[in-house]
Amino acid sequence: MARDIPAETTMTDEALLALYAAGDPVAARTLTLRLAPRVLGFAARLLGGDRAEAEDVTQEALLRLWRAAPGWRAGEAKVSTWLYRVVSNLATDRLRARSRHRQGALDDAPEVADDAPGAVAQMIEADRQGALARALAALPDRQREAVVLRHLEGLSNPEIGAVLGVGVEAVESLVARGKRALAQALAGQREALGYEGD
Repeated sequence: MARDIPAETTMTDEALLALYAAGDPVAARTLTLRLAPRVLGFAARLLGGDRAEAEDVTQEALLRLWRAAPGWRAGEAKVSTWLYRVVSNLATDRLRARSRHRQGALDDAPEVADDAPGAVAQMIEADRQGALARALAALPDRQREAVVLRHLEGLSNPEIGAVLGVGVEAVESLVARGKRALAQALAGQREALGYEGD
């Protein structure tokens, strides 16, 4: 039997998932509104900013969560950690398929910058985000995932370890190597990205 769940509920993700498994569609909607934006952002970062693919990955990950709900064992994993792991796996599969299809093909053309009058600040920010997205895309999969989860999604090292299926020391190593590679990739672009006075 469905019941009203206020949007600002303090119910845990696990409690909402249990309600959904018991047949409460409002719980599913509440949990989707809570988790989908974070998962979508994570997927977009892993997929180099491809919003359409990120939406597909987010939808598939949430569908898998709904399918897993009836058999969910409380206390084994956090819902958000489980969902990040599913998104990570789906994004990795898509990136591998993408690279197989691109072998021998020309690289994608760069995005056209927004040239609307008065949009200088937006253009600088878009350039910065584009440079970061390209640098992240150049990282090995595990390093990219660890850096995005740590610095863009704000997860702790133990949470990242649970998502990636590795220990905390491995997470620390992946994040450190990823940050060094990003710094090296972006080092010569400070002036071009508008950081010359920073």
